[in-house]
Amino acid sequence: MNTIPTNTLILVVVLIVAVAAVAAWIVIQRQRSQRLRQRFGPEYGRAMDEFGGRTKAEAELRKREQRVARLNIAPLAPADAARFTQAWNALQGRFIDNPKGVVAEADHLVRELMVKRGYPMGDFEDRAADISVDHPSVVTTYRSAQAIAARDERGEADTEELRKAVVHYRTLFDELLEVKPTSAAPIAADPVPVHS
Repeated sequence: MNTIPTNTLILVVVLIVAVAAVAAWIVIQRQRSQRLRQRFGPEYGRAMDEFGGRTKAEAELRKREQRVARLNIAPLAPADAARFTQAWNALQGRFIDNPKGVVAEADHLVRELMVKRGYPMGDFEDRAADISVDHPSVVTTYRSAQAIAARDERGEADTEELRKAVVHYRTLFDELLEVKPTSAAPIAADPVPVHS
């Protein structure tokens, strides 16, 4: 009768378990990467470029998620949303007369809106990183608006670029202008008389 030596059998089992563990680890890593890629969109690629590879970029993106999860980011009350919308409409109306001033005002209004929602006001890169967690589709436009505003401060931006900056700020503004639902009490209907 042919029997497999115990040592060989143990080695085969250990190898099978090791291969299964490595395969499971690879699947989990791919799923995590896919989840981050889907959540962060273009910001995922930007992080890969900035941090020099997938491992460091994904660690940074997970760190952002954890940081933002600790923040108390809340939707606006309807009255605050109306006030911000009115301020934006007034700002936009002043663009023709003062495009340079309006870009600075738009940046200030977006920052004010972020503070009201609960975002911390660190440097620009910290703000952009925080926004990228819940609003990845607009963080690129925010970066573009900020770059144009910086060029404007140096006197290097023309009116068309300033218009683009305001449009970019508006995109972010609209995304951040989340209003919490009001809990309106149901209105009782007047009783309808029933005639027999």
